[in-house]
Amino acid sequence: MKHLLSGNEAAARGAYEAGVKVCSAYPGTPSTEIFENLPQYKDSLYCEWAPNEKVATEVAIGAALGGVRSLTAMKHVGVNVAADPIFTACYNGVDRGFVIVSADDPSMHSSQNEQDNRHYARAARMPMVEPSDSQECLDFMKAAFEISEKWHIPVLYRVTTRVCHSKSLVEFGERTEVPYEPFTRNIASRVSTPANAYRNHPAVEKKLEELAQFGVTCGLNRVEMADTKVGVVTAGISYQYAKEVFPEGTSFLKLGLTYPLPMDLIRDFASKVEKLYVVEELDPFMEDQMKAAGIACEGKNMTGVLYELNPQLLEERMLGKKPETKTVDVAPVPRPPVLCPGCPHRGFFYTMSKNKNFVVGGDIGCYTLGCAAPLNALDSVVCMGGGFTVAMGMAKAFEVAGEKNKKVFGVVGDSTFFHSGMTGAAEIIYNKGNMIPVVLDNSITGMTGHQDNPGTGFTLQGDIAEAIKIEDVLKSLGYQNVIIVDPQDLKAMQKAVDDALASTVPAAIITRRPCLLIKRIKHDIGLCEVDATKCIGCKKCLKVGCPAVCLKDGKSTIDPTLCVGCTVCAQVCPVGAISRKG
Repeated sequence: MKHLLSGNEAAARGAYEAGVKVCSAYPGTPSTEIFENLPQYKDSLYCEWAPNEKVATEVAIGAALGGVRSLTAMKHVGVNVAADPIFTACYNGVDRGFVIVSADDPSMHSSQNEQDNRHYARAARMPMVEPSDSQECLDFMKAAFEISEKWHIPVLYRVTTRVCHSKSLVEFGERTEVPYEPFTRNIASRVSTPANAYRNHPAVEKKLEELAQFGVTCGLNRVEMADTKVGVVTAGISYQYAKEVFPEGTSFLKLGLTYPLPMDLIRDFASKVEKLYVVEELDPFMEDQMKAAGIACEGKNMTGVLYELNPQLLEERMLGKKPETKTVDVAPVPRPPVLCPGCPHRGFFYTMSKNKNFVVGGDIGCYTLGCAAPLNALDSVVCMGGGFTVAMGMAKAFEVAGEKNKKVFGVVGDSTFFHSGMTGAAEIIYNKGNMIPVVLDNSITGMTGHQDNPGTGFTLQGDIAEAIKIEDVLKSLGYQNVIIVDPQDLKAMQKAVDDALASTVPAAIITRRPCLLIKRIKHDIGLCEVDATKCIGCKKCLKVGCPAVCLKDGKSTIDPTLCVGCTVCAQVCPVGAISRKG
């Protein structure tokens, strides 16, 4: 029987079939669904959401050293967070298989940059596999564990958004129960002192040489030989695009083990074709290495290094065939991303937007949308945890420049606070930051689709857990004035900001209201309406940026299919024209 699965669902199944025992990750699109699909196998394995990617990686490393197969997964920027343990783990080696999923996001559908994480494999000296469809997501996961155990080295399992979220047919196999490897002490290998690392580095290079030869004959790399006129070297989702676009008779070298590159296999393939193309998204990762090895090829001069590819682009750029188009008299409807109706973050950002001297350091989460019009209430977004620390840097800049009018706020969400906000909070206290840290607590990891975190009271496997209180952490760090406020009460929100700014002791704000989409919470859902006889058309209600509120015939109106009755618009109406039904 075959099953229609996304790449992420298939990867989870592959981990199960591979006999994985310990799985730790931090959610991040497009990798999240891998771990959301693991709890169905919890009778056979343990899975968890860790506070961040570095912690998740270290837990998985420890499990592999402890004698069982382990898995971690993250989006591409998460590998930046986890890079420290990853690089050293390649020197130390592992006893049982250890696989690291890097889910890259070409075209930045839900990311702040477009980095190509294939470079991590090369920089860390780590073998890398790249599946191109859901069946390969399952099969390559199992192969990655086998490679990891044979060479006692972590394996990077690199996928992209299209592979993660596209669906294709998958045939299941049986789970292989891998025996526990009894723990034995090995200080020379596992304790990475400079002297031990010095001795371990040559061993890593030898493994790569062996893996390059392994790639020449392994089943992950395959030659699809047809005519000798044109040959294409490709991997991952680019293989699917190339197969669709290049004409019948084109020969393909489809790579699944993409680091180290099997250069002997590539050279042999190149010798059999007149013209060799390399089709890959983002950087010329394979192309540059092939050219450095003296293999004549081209690709990036046609496809470019920006954004994801697709069959239409590939056909136009590489084959010179422009698609047939038809002009239609329809204007596109712009739909910029906005905070949901009733989003608890709206009240805070509306309060921030009213004072031009407020500078707000933002972070990665739903609340990143506080930057959007009409709120325009974020001044920086860099990375997880940067809401506190980048704001700290701005505050110090204003301090040394003698700028006294600017009032600095640093914003993180509840999940981000546990991810990398706590160290930023310590930085502010330790180095006497003239700023207010704000935790926007909506009781869930919202942006990636509602995963639990250390503050929610539940684990990935559905078990009840100790809910860590953010206010207790802040107080233990030295914030003597922790103000907790419902951000949808605009008067209370404004008072919280004023009190924090006036505080003579270190102060912090927690805005606390659960996301309306949390299913396990019973929410007070209602409906607001506009009394058109009272509305003066001042448009102040539009400034809260709620998609349910709009202007019609010069008067405000509320879309009943979108409104949830949060009353933020009613609170800003100067004439009381908006009220909640009932």
